[in-house]
Amino acid sequence: MRHFLTVRSTLASQNSRQNPFRSLFLLTLGLAIAGGGSLRSDRASAATPETVPPQLKQALTQIDAAANRKNLQGVMQFYSPTFTHSDGLNRRSLEQALQQLWAQYPNLTYRTELKSWQPDGRGVRAETVTYISGTQTVNGQPLKLDSTLRSRQRFEGQTIVQQDVLAEMSKVMSGENPPDVKVSLPEQVRVGQDFNFDAIVQDPLGSDLLLGSALEELVKPSGYLNPTIADLELLPSGGIFKIGRASNTPDARWISAVLVRHGGTTMVTQRLRTVSNTPALK
Repeated sequence: MRHFLTVRSTLASQNSRQNPFRSLFLLTLGLAIAGGGSLRSDRASAATPETVPPQLKQALTQIDAAANRKNLQGVMQFYSPTFTHSDGLNRRSLEQALQQLWAQYPNLTYRTELKSWQPDGRGVRAETVTYISGTQTVNGQPLKLDSTLRSRQRFEGQTIVQQDVLAEMSKVMSGENPPDVKVSLPEQVRVGQDFNFDAIVQDPLGSDLLLGSALEELVKPSGYLNPTIADLELLPSGGIFKIGRASNTPDARWISAVLVRHGGTTMVTQRLRTVSNTPALK
């Protein structure tokens, strides 16, 4: 899948200058367990939410409260000095990302559901799903953010020592009439495997022109703090339809679509994980 970077038409410049793509990556980064006051489970596991150790339950609740107050130090006290992350982040880069994010989006709300947990040596391994949302006004236009992140954390006591992102989907809608976009992309593919990426506009366009672009970015620490620029093209049909090929080595990438119609813009990003010798998830 080719990259749409740097070169911008006049219309692309107008719509991309305040591009909140990277902010979405930031908001899904740090608080994979924030909002943890909601302890519900949809499936059986090695241990159920009803038997959650008190220390884990308390940590989830307190991180939730600190995140919704935008209390940076209150959140970071739960991260170990030796914290590691599947995207290559450490405690310091995580703190910087959250600080920047909350300066840009001060009214985000977090809600996390505990899906499963199990003992892991001296600690506990917990899988969670976090829902993040917020609205604000940018340059006089309404902006709505919605994100879902599934992750796995390893706790020692009430401290997070390791975090792995398992799946991620984020959406930003701006303007009075953003297109309703449905994305089709697997969460996981094998090395070297072809995959389809479709971003389809669900509502009728009428006489509106549709512009858009697709982007593919390697997930890495520097990507959380650097802006993304989208080059928009006139689309001949109601969406974006691409065929990509996974890398030859395991990695994670952000696959994104930007779609613009008269009165609104929708930006959608999904994480694609490339793994070795594992069947793709449909």
